Amino acid sequence: MRKVVIVGGGFGGLAAAHELRRADVEVTVVDRMHHHLFQPLLYQVAGGGLAAGECAEPIRTAVGRNSNTTVLMAEATGLDAEKRILTLDDGEELGYDSLIVACGARTSYFGKDEWEQASCGLKTLKDALDMRNKIYAAFERAERSEDPTEQREWMTFVVIGGGPTGVEIAGELALLSTYGMKRGFRNIDPRNAKVILLDAGERLTAAFSERLSDKVAKELASLGVTVREGTRVTGIDERGVTVSGGEGSSSGSRDASHAQDAEERIEARTVIWAAGVEAVPFAATLAKATGAKTDRAGRVEIEADLTVPGHPEITAIGDATSLTDPDGKPYPGLATVAIQQGRHAAKGIALGSNAAETPFHYFDKGALAVVGRGRAVCEIRGHELSGRLAFMTYLTVHMYYLGGVKGNRVKVMIDWIGARLGFPENQVIEDTLAEVQRGTAGEAPR
Repeated sequence: MRKVVIVGGGFGGLAAAHELRRADVEVTVVDRMHHHLFQPLLYQVAGGGLAAGECAEPIRTAVGRNSNTTVLMAEATGLDAEKRILTLDDGEELGYDSLIVACGARTSYFGKDEWEQASCGLKTLKDALDMRNKIYAAFERAERSEDPTEQREWMTFVVIGGGPTGVEIAGELALLSTYGMKRGFRNIDPRNAKVILLDAGERLTAAFSERLSDKVAKELASLGVTVREGTRVTGIDERGVTVSGGEGSSSGSRDASHAQDAEERIEARTVIWAAGVEAVPFAATLAKATGAKTDRAGRVEIEADLTVPGHPEITAIGDATSLTDPDGKPYPGLATVAIQQGRHAAKGIALGSNAAETPFHYFDKGALAVVGRGRAVCEIRGHELSGRLAFMTYLTVHMYYLGGVKGNRVKVMIDWIGARLGFPENQVIEDTLAEVQRGTAGEAPR
């Protein structure tokens, strides 16, 4: 039987494995983590609305019904493209007839790697748990402090990046401080917490229309989030950020005449980075082994049929790749793109080829972002929605794609509604107990 190796158990990798479940091939899925992560809900874990297990599913469970599929928890570290051998971190070698690389992306600090230690990313389950620990610890430190200045620093949260992730976590922080933590403290009022969203672009959620971007800014402002567009971050440390350009706004307006060139200091003990991603290191390994080109973010440039140039037996998909549509526009880094690419590649392999032999065509299902309490924005094939109708669309789409054990969707729905009503602490307690049982509670966040 032909051997197919899939590097990565994300959306694209699992879509390919599912498409090959009835094919006459042996499939091996390699991932350095044992779980598939539903990244669109990570901000809910970070805010305490969901437990960690509610947005992660064991990869073995996900492909448990695929009789031709084996899962290896390992990291791909080497590749001999001529001999068709993939090397794992423990030295094991896997031969293949077809290789699908769906290794994904990681947080990018645009060359300022020192900022990683002074901020919180949101790309992995550990990131979400570390962020949540830091958020809740900030309120505790503010409660115990007798210095008003220090209290303000602990209760100031800066979110960098105005894409969907930054917008969602900023809204979640505003809801958490206003509704989720309004009782229980004696020396502070969590409602006085300040959430500042910084974005270097001209408008938030630039992937949406200007009209929807305006709605996003106004919805965040209604929650008390200070939105600052056209603001460039020049420094991050343990006590805050240094920025230039862009005057603070609580109304969502974008008046370029208020732009400032002078550097400004924002004192904040919690800084969240949601500004960019880059391909994981294995993308560079793939490029070196095949001679493929990469872009500035380390993504491998691939052919229209998703294969690596000069190697028709190697397919690369998802966030680790760079590909433009027929109009010359790059495909967005969305789960739907990776899923469709994984299926496209697998169909070609199932038909007897080493990869897909036809160009990939993406069916755009639109973009979604949740903003605040029961409100979202949605753009689907030219149709724009906002408010509660968009939120119901957001909820329906995410529940459809959410995997997990039987009944997980129902539990997530109940917990999500509970978080909207202001009861996120239950999930914090649940995960804390799990950490105690594992013996990891009390470890310092990264």
